[in-house]
Amino acid sequence: MGFLEKIFGDLNAKEVRKVEKIVDRIEAYDEDMQKLTDDELKGKTREFKERLAEGETLDDLLPEAFAVCREGAWRAVGMKHFRVQLIGGVVLHQGRIAEMKTGEGKTLVATLAAYLNALTGKGVHVVTVNDYLASRDAEWMGKIYNFLGLTVGCVTHAIEGEDRKAAYRCDITYGTNNEFGFDYLRDNMVTYEEELIQRELNFAIVDEVDSILIDEARTPLIISGQGVDSSGMYVSANSFVKTLLKDTDYKIDEKDNQISLTDEGVAQCEQYFDIQNFSDPDNMELNHYVNQALRANYLMKRDVDYIVQDGEILIVDEFTGRLMYGRRFSNGLHQAIEAKEGVNIRAESKTLATITLQNYFRMYQKLSGMTGTAKTEEDEFRDIYNMDVVVVPTNLPIARVDKQDAVYAHESGKYAAIVNRVAEVHEKGQPVLVGTISVEISELISQQLKKRGIKHNVLNAKHHEREAEIVAEAGRLGAVTIATNMAGRGTDIILGGNPEFEARKEMKRREYTPEQLAFMTGITKSEDPELNEARDTYKKLCKEYEAERKPEQEKVKELGGLCIIGTERHESRRIDNQLRGRAGRQGDPGESQFFISLEDDLMRLFGGEKMQRLVERVGLEDDEAIEAGMLSKSIENAQKKVEGKNFGIRKYVLQYDNVMNKQREIIYGQRRMVLDGVDLKEYILGMMGELVDGIVDPVTMESKYPEEWDFDRIYDALDNITPRYREAFAGYTDEEKLNLDGDSFKDDLKQAFEKVYDAKEAEIGSEQMREVERMIMLRVVDNRWMDHIDAMDQLKTGIGLRGLGQQDPAMAYASEGFSMFEEMISDIREEVVKYCYNVTVTTRTERTSRILSQESSKAEYRDEDTANGPDAAPEEEKHQETVHRKAPKVGRNDPCPCGSGKKYKNCCGRNA
Repeated sequence: MGFLEKIFGDLNAKEVRKVEKIVDRIEAYDEDMQKLTDDELKGKTREFKERLAEGETLDDLLPEAFAVCREGAWRAVGMKHFRVQLIGGVVLHQGRIAEMKTGEGKTLVATLAAYLNALTGKGVHVVTVNDYLASRDAEWMGKIYNFLGLTVGCVTHAIEGEDRKAAYRCDITYGTNNEFGFDYLRDNMVTYEEELIQRELNFAIVDEVDSILIDEARTPLIISGQGVDSSGMYVSANSFVKTLLKDTDYKIDEKDNQISLTDEGVAQCEQYFDIQNFSDPDNMELNHYVNQALRANYLMKRDVDYIVQDGEILIVDEFTGRLMYGRRFSNGLHQAIEAKEGVNIRAESKTLATITLQNYFRMYQKLSGMTGTAKTEEDEFRDIYNMDVVVVPTNLPIARVDKQDAVYAHESGKYAAIVNRVAEVHEKGQPVLVGTISVEISELISQQLKKRGIKHNVLNAKHHEREAEIVAEAGRLGAVTIATNMAGRGTDIILGGNPEFEARKEMKRREYTPEQLAFMTGITKSEDPELNEARDTYKKLCKEYEAERKPEQEKVKELGGLCIIGTERHESRRIDNQLRGRAGRQGDPGESQFFISLEDDLMRLFGGEKMQRLVERVGLEDDEAIEAGMLSKSIENAQKKVEGKNFGIRKYVLQYDNVMNKQREIIYGQRRMVLDGVDLKEYILGMMGELVDGIVDPVTMESKYPEEWDFDRIYDALDNITPRYREAFAGYTDEEKLNLDGDSFKDDLKQAFEKVYDAKEAEIGSEQMREVERMIMLRVVDNRWMDHIDAMDQLKTGIGLRGLGQQDPAMAYASEGFSMFEEMISDIREEVVKYCYNVTVTTRTERTSRILSQESSKAEYRDEDTANGPDAAPEEEKHQETVHRKAPKVGRNDPCPCGSGKKYKNCCGRNA
């Protein structure tokens, strides 16, 4: 018990008691709700919306609205929220995290807060970890919302176009964190307002909130375009690093997962590539290729960090063990691994848009979440997301027995003990789930079980197709299941097997239609007799399978329920708790134990000398184990060290991304202003005015006497905006110059430029001019922003070295990033004004073709999570270069002075 709890009592219990007072009011409505007809119950939704419009708040409506949702759930899907689920629903509505154990029905809990907050009409996002759960929950819980008169949508990778847009227009939208995040980025790349997909980010309920907001927080979402092809360099770098010797030519820091060349290695590199100085700035690219090749060959492990399948490198999620299809490691690491494994090397990508999940989810007006394991990370949730954690009591007491860890001196002894324990449990018929942290270990144990003749299922990234079936059968008598951490997040392992899964499988085998299969889990009647028949058949099958499995279920309970065996402790206590939580659902019996060796990475790197000395003093044999509370405490302390270290890394990453986030808000704000139809003429004239000020002020401030001003220098600089200003600017006589001041000079110039702009508008037409302004603004902003993202990424790569000079790298990044951003804004202003002043009638057709080209290439953009693979960006974006002029002359990419509207290099400068 913590110091505060000793003084003030259990703080969590106090929070729960506060919420229970609200729950009492909800339950008081139960009898009244049962008396309502279906139409009257549905009519409550309309009534609540009217009351909100009249000034009531969501908190005012909560007790009655929750009671309506509870009764609606009973009538739509035959499920009624338990008291503890009502507690969880209140916690979610309050913008907090509800920690609820496995099997407590978190999916149903989310409907309460989702229904209440959807009444505002601003939309609710329910975020899940994969497309399967998003589709399942939208279909399953959607029956409740539809019954109560609300609309439900689902956003998965397969849903596109108008269907996707319609899903976001629904009252409640289910989807994954990646789909929501990428749609936000894509919305900030569109050309017209009608192309926008999302609405405002109002309220999100994040399922498995620890996985999404903690585990994946360091992973940026990236939309990329085609970059350069450097496959030859990756092959050369790969060949070189394979000649190196560990500790002699390179060294590895396992704790920080870093690798670097020694002085001997650098000398080898200089000789191999025939260069004088590996650290020379001219060799920065080679430095990059060699470092990534080192990481690929000596840090990234096959069947642990990735697998090779059909000639492609597929990332394995370190937290779930699932394959991350379509994602690629960033910064060239994926290409380096492709070179290592001898598969086709794809070109690097150019970042078009990026955001971290941390900053994306912090944009919601209100954010909440639920998971079985969050309390250990409460400090991070408070610090980053301003959310605390409330541990919701279980509906029934937990009957699972969690045994002390069994600690072995060597891995060989540990694995032998695990296989012996599996054989012992299996012999009596008790189901067992062996949890591993990698594909490699799951297959190693599988091989050992095969030698013992023990039949089992393996569930990992290589064998994930049968996941639902394997998990559904994992609680059966005598079942042995080996699984990576993907084991069943979002699914329950039911003792004796899952009758509903069997019933669904049988319904599909009988070839019922998708509509019938979707309807069959409801309890309300339809006017379609075939739908009613499907529902009745499904219910009947469920009862038959449940009755059939009942004796088996009782037998499994007698044997002690599901036995969980952990093959090693994970860096995070949450992951261990998730594995334990697979057993003991809804008051079922169960047991769990972790088997650990001192050779495990966690023990070796973070266990500390104290633990090593303790085990040495005991003098363990290879097949002997220690089960002691002191050791378990030391192991937990090692995990706390790693958790603290990882929190520090995530917080540091956020410090960097916060700099980009402020800049992103400004740029995306400018884009949204354009899309919203703001009159850009005044905005562009304002930019022109700032440009004139920037040209005139440096000259006029050199002297207070006008006769000493360098007018030719000013006029030459203004010519680069457009020479046509001279048509509306008469200039000054020598006498007029004597009485001239800087402000009046600038006003005269601005008036001249405004006249030129008005003439340009008359030439093109007002309507067309507004459209041209929009397209120029969007194109310039997008191109400059993409270049800026790359520049900021380069800055971040090298900024860590500032620490050697006693300078805070994060502060340096913020300061220099701000200067770079100001320079970009200045470049945007100059480029937009130039294009607008030099656009001609002939430009309109070119612009139209460019728009069409951009539309056709949209589908070629690719989403990245760890900086995904290359895709095709519009050709003009790929090859466009920005030239910074140091002297007043026409740059290759400037509008041609002849007025054609083309770039100088494509017009009069073609043969220059």
